[in-house]
Amino acid sequence: MSKVQHINNTKQFTAIIEREDDQYVALCPELDIASQGNTVEEARNNLKEALELFFENASEKEIKERLHTEIFITNLQIAVG
Repeated sequence: MSKVQHINNTKQFTAIIEREDDQYVALCPELDIASQGNTVEEARNNLKEALELFFENASEKEIKERLHTEIFITNLQIAVG
């Protein structure tokens, strides 16, 4: 009887969450995948599920094409008015 070994491979991604009308929209800029929810936590969890489903179903080629490895998030100060 052979044993199947599951390797727990985890990666860290960015989640940008913003309020849009009466819901929250969560975006992963590294893969350009988004989801939504009624709360920040629900939007975050739904995005996590969407990412997990993407990695379960996407080919290596699609992952490579979509993945942006350098994401920079910063603040900008500009004059308005």
